[in-house]
Order: sequence, then structure tokens, then C-alpha cells
Amino acid sequence: MRRATSVETPTIGIGLGVLAYGMFAMHDATIKWLVAELPVWQVLFCRSLAIVVACLAIGRAKLLARAAATPLKANLVLRGAITLAAWLCYYTASRSLPLAQLLSLYFASPLAVTMLAARLLGERVTRARWGAVLVGFAGIVMATDPLGVRLSLPTVLVLIAAALWGYGVILMRRIARRESSMLQMLYTNGFFLIGTAVGCAFVWQTPTLSEVGLLLAVGVLGGLAQFTLFEGCRHAPASVMATVEYTALIWAFILGYVFWRDIPVPAVFIGAGLILLAGMLLLLAERRAARVLVALPEG
Repeated sequence: MRRATSVETPTIGIGLGVLAYGMFAMHDATIKWLVAELPVWQVLFCRSLAIVVACLAIGRAKLLARAAATPLKANLVLRGAITLAAWLCYYTASRSLPLAQLLSLYFASPLAVTMLAARLLGERVTRARWGAVLVGFAGIVMATDPLGVRLSLPTVLVLIAAALWGYGVILMRRIARRESSMLQMLYTNGFFLIGTAVGCAFVWQTPTLSEVGLLLAVGVLGGLAQFTLFEGCRHAPASVMATVEYTALIWAFILGYVFWRDIPVPAVFIGAGLILLAGMLLLLAERRAARVLVALPEG
């Protein structure tokens, strides 16, 4: 199994990140259809099973050998546990909080990633990166209009989820420097497979033929989105990928209109414009930095 490289090309990472969050949005929309009839535990179990089977079919014995030999087992297992814990906190909070408040609080995670990137990864977080993150967060606040947020258990849970996801992104970047995306996918989804199997033992429902097709679609979308995101994190610093995460909200509003005819209020368009502005500023800044780096004399 070819091991990971650490060559950074931020513009490629940004493009891969936007594509990944687009696929995650379609993945989440499909899950929304499924959970109307099937338990969430079952949907995630089937998704994780499909991804694990695909990883083993592609990587085969070399992937298993690398999974056994990697010195990053602790980090890989820790990331799986953190991701599962973040998911449990987020969906528990989603039962009590309006969507606007839920999204606004959860999208504090890119801020956490940016703050942790310098300390834990040794990244140089430029003013352009900080500016892009803050402009993007302002867009999230504008689009979701989170008035009336009060301190409560659900509020604390979603903030915990944001912090956990932020640290998960840091771990993703750290692992990506030394291991392949396929290995990360195997460990993450293997952990999810074991964790969700416990819940499935109590809530399993036999899916219909159409639901089986949607479950397979969730597996394909989830696997492709994860691989693309992991590859994006290999190419771009975590502080850059933090801003890219805000595009998930734009994808969510687009799919909300396509599938459910949800028409956003004017504030959503203003917020989306700020998010796009943050992305364009970040892209221009990273391309300018890359040109300066290339122009520097060797030695």
C-alpha cells in the first residue's frame, strides 16, 4: 500500500474540499429520506459496512497489512472515537434545537480548527486564513439567524460536537501526513461499524428494495466524500480546510430547494454571499502565496 506524501498544494485541497462537502450534502439528504422509515443506527451501520467492504476490496491484503503495522493506531482509533462522540452529541442536540441555532453553533468548529492548527500542527495561520474563517462564520450567522440562543444542555452538546469535530480534523491532517486516505477510511468506518452494530441489535428493521438502493447510495456517497475530504486534507493545511467547511451550508440550501422546495429567505442569500466571498479571498490568498513561494530563490 503506497504511503502518504506531505506535498501541499492548497488550491487542489480547496477544490477537493468543496467537492467533498457537496457529496456530503447529497449523502445527508439521502439519509434524511431514509431515517423517516429506518432507524439512524441502521442507516449508519449499513453505510459503514459498505465503505469497509469497498476499502477491503480495493486495498486487499496490503491494506490489512498496513492497518496492522501502522504506528498511528492510537491516533486512528482516537479519531474514530471522537467522530462517533461528535455525531452522538450533535444528533442528540438536534432533537431540541431549531436548525438555525444548531447549524450556527456547530459551525464554530472551523474556528476551533484554526485555533488548534498552529498549536497542534505547527501551521502558520496567516491573517488571510483567519479573515476567511471569520467572514465565513459571519455568513453562517447571517444565513441561519440564530437569535434566541440560550445556555442549555442541547446548546452545550452541540458546542462539544463542534469542538470534537474540530479536533477530529486536526487528527485527520496529522494522520494524512503519514498514512493513506484508504487506511483512514478503514479505521474510521470500522470503528463506526462496531459502534453502530450495538444499536442495530435493538432497532433493526428489514428494508424494502427501494430502501436497499438508497442505503447503497449512502454508502457510495459517504465513501467518495470521505476519500475526497481526506485527500483534500493531505493537500491543504487544516486552517485552510476550515474555511472550506462553510460551503456545506450552501450545498445544504441548494439541495433543500431541489428536493424539498425550501425557498431561503433573503438573509440566506446574503450569508451565502459572505461564505462565497470568504472562499474566494482564501483561494486568491493561497494562490498568491504559492506564486511567491515558487519565485523565491533556492538555497
